Amino acid sequence: MDYRIEPDLCVACLACVRVCPADAVGVEGERVWIVDDACTRCGVCVPACPHEAIRASGDLERAVELVVTGRAAIILSAEAPAYFFPASPEQVVNACYAAGFRLVQRGVIGDELVAAEYLRLWEDPGWGTMIRSTCPVIVDMVRGRHPELVPYLAPVTSPVAAEARYLRATYGAEMPIVSAGVCLSEGQGDVEAAITFEQLTELFVRREVVLEQQQRFFSRIPEERRRYLSTAGGMPVELLIEERQNSRRFRKLRGLGSLESIAHAVAEDRIDLGFVDILPCEGCLDHPLMGPPEQLFRRRKIMDESEPPRAQAPVVDELVARRVQIGAVFPLEQTGRRSAAGDVDAMLAQVGLAPNGRAWDCGACGYATCRAFAEAAVQGRTTLKSCPPHLEQEAREARSQVAVDGLTGLATLRLLRDRLANEVARSKRSGEPFAVLFVDLDNFKQVNDRHGHEAANVVLKGVAEELMAVVRATDLAARYGGDEFVVLLVRSGADGARVVAERARARVEALGRRLGYPAKLVTASIGVAGFEPSDNGAADVLVAADRALYRAKTAGRNQVAIGES
Repeated sequence: MDYRIEPDLCVACLACVRVCPADAVGVEGERVWIVDDACTRCGVCVPACPHEAIRASGDLERAVELVVTGRAAIILSAEAPAYFFPASPEQVVNACYAAGFRLVQRGVIGDELVAAEYLRLWEDPGWGTMIRSTCPVIVDMVRGRHPELVPYLAPVTSPVAAEARYLRATYGAEMPIVSAGVCLSEGQGDVEAAITFEQLTELFVRREVVLEQQQRFFSRIPEERRRYLSTAGGMPVELLIEERQNSRRFRKLRGLGSLESIAHAVAEDRIDLGFVDILPCEGCLDHPLMGPPEQLFRRRKIMDESEPPRAQAPVVDELVARRVQIGAVFPLEQTGRRSAAGDVDAMLAQVGLAPNGRAWDCGACGYATCRAFAEAAVQGRTTLKSCPPHLEQEAREARSQVAVDGLTGLATLRLLRDRLANEVARSKRSGEPFAVLFVDLDNFKQVNDRHGHEAANVVLKGVAEELMAVVRATDLAARYGGDEFVVLLVRSGADGARVVAERARARVEALGRRLGYPAKLVTASIGVAGFEPSDNGAADVLVAADRALYRAKTAGRNQVAIGES
């Protein structure tokens, strides 16, 4: 079974990232996907998605092909009565036969086989910690995230796998087997196809079988109906007695977060925990694919009412059971989830720190901490595009590039225009004037042609520094374009601005001499214009300063002229 995210429905809200215990969701900008080799198929992302963008699907097409042959068996998980209610358990079984399955099993045999193996292990006093291994989600989490716990996994296969092996030992190795339920990775490797209950309903439709029209008694016998040793999921009844008696040899834990505490207790504190019955949820009845969580107790009631009387004798053929291998080996899974510390630290450096010098750990990226995000980024499951603080830093840098001229360090024309508009508005509110200097370098083209672009750039940088030296912190010096500059002087009239302009002109002339240029080669002409609250706007004051600049040029250059707004 696979989980996939429908791109047409996904809005990249990152709800799935926040709940995924296996960090199996990849994010790059607006694209979100399931990382197959990391996904444990726990399904917690399905109800977490507010847009119903996550789908679970099994091998429906393969299952249909097998049904058509008339040779296939199907193993229904124990939760079928709760899912298909109000249809009776008998109607579900009969519908499977009507669809074309040769044999219909309800998972009891597998539970019995696994329960018997657990009882055998329980009787051995030599083990100190044993983790129940019937849930593939737990097994995958241990193999991928807590490899130190692999030696403590009970060497017992899942009930579906055990039943599939039992059926082949009974009916022949060539019998194709389909499993239907909510945990479809349970029988992987031992079944030819695994489908969800929803897909089983679709199979009924394709085979023109109406579930509600089936008889409310079993149409074919023999039918496995009773349990002897087990409960649903392969737990021995005897061990549940241990649980009720609060035995120190039996611990019942729920939630994938419990694996952290188990790993710490076993691997670091060297504590023997006994038999650990751990599941990711309250059981398969609580699985996201079973329906809304608020209907859990309703589903439990249905299961209680549909449970048949317990058998007084074993329900498996002992001769067949002896030929069935129930054991399992759990090799370590190399998923690439552990990254080099240096790579993670380098990614953290790109994320940056909050203004107070601490990690952001804001969770906006979907990960609980910046380090978790960095690990995911190093492994290719996400990118810096998903980190809001990093994006904000990039935005600030972009805004800075827009606002600051890359060569001179002065303000850009865009920022100048924004500031001029603000000054016009402020002047009209307060009644205070401001002034503008329009600066143009004389003979700059000759500098460029004779001495090259690099020398010309040095001149431009030097002029910028000289302008900054004559203005106040509240004023603004900007590069208008090429060798033209504009200086905005707040709360200053034309007369005061002329004094500043003369200082700037003199400093530019002195700059040319310091750089070793001939006299009058590096000089500046400056036009001055003041803005009064009665004037129309920023464009008028710029035009007035430009006209004054023209008069300074025509009057001989290297001088200051005052215009009118």
